[in-house]
Amino acid sequence: MNNKDVGKNLGLSAFDDLFETDESRADRKRERIYDIPLSDIQSFPDHPYKVRDDDNMTELIVSIKEHGLLQPLLVRPVDNGKYEMVSGHRRKRAFELAGLETIPCRVQEMTLEEATITMVESNCYRETILPSEKAKAYKMRLDAMNRQGQRTDLTSSPLATKFRSDEELAETVGESKDNIRRYIRLNYLTPELLELVDEGKMKLRPAVEVSYLTEDEQRDLLDAIDENDATPSHAQTIRMRKLSSEGNLTTDCIEEIMCEEKPNQKEKPQFRDKRIAEIIPKSIPVENHSDYVLKAVEHYNRFLQRKREERDR
Repeated sequence: MNNKDVGKNLGLSAFDDLFETDESRADRKRERIYDIPLSDIQSFPDHPYKVRDDDNMTELIVSIKEHGLLQPLLVRPVDNGKYEMVSGHRRKRAFELAGLETIPCRVQEMTLEEATITMVESNCYRETILPSEKAKAYKMRLDAMNRQGQRTDLTSSPLATKFRSDEELAETVGESKDNIRRYIRLNYLTPELLELVDEGKMKLRPAVEVSYLTEDEQRDLLDAIDENDATPSHAQTIRMRKLSSEGNLTTDCIEEIMCEEKPNQKEKPQFRDKRIAEIIPKSIPVENHSDYVLKAVEHYNRFLQRKREERDR
């Protein structure tokens, strides 16, 4: 153990630190921009945001080739002599696909907690963020705040909160506190059900209720969803959660609830004017009402055309 380590253990400043000025301390913390090899940059641990090789990525590659990188990556030094990504995973991927070897980076000293908070905040304004990405990112952000000494208690209830760290996060990301708690609950869904939420097949509030079911109950529900080709309504998931808390949510119960007709599955008239709906024969399915009316109008137009031709003779 060297003198510096001994001093730290005794609660004393290292000898060099005693003569370090405020300016030099600030300089050590100040970010710098360097061209760093892509191979020296590792991804942020458990990075919650997906990097997609889609049309937007293609456009980013073209922009980089034509104009260079407009915004450098943000990285932090890590113990193995390399760097850890804080912000810029998409840009790094674009450089890789473009066949480039180095990338401009802002290098900044920061703790894991500081890096986590920065990483989440730098991505919260992206145009498209999946619910699963929000779920993981918000939880990481609040866990980091908790490690910094700010207490959080957001998983015991989707609506109740005891502390105020959620208020800070809500203000930062532009979400309501209730929605933040709801998104965090999505971390308790099985991957298959979470994918349904990402695909828009299951809405947020029903998904939150489902997150309180056991893993076996969630898998039974997934089977029922596949069999009925429909996801449960909010009201149905509330009943399932209640039955689960009572220990009475069996496979048969889930199937029985899922077989019920939901209000949003009932066919709605295609015309606001009730007079139109009333004259359409009951034998015509709702989805065919427009075709029926269109044919009726075409037939009536032909009738009027014949009348005009007879009048002009």
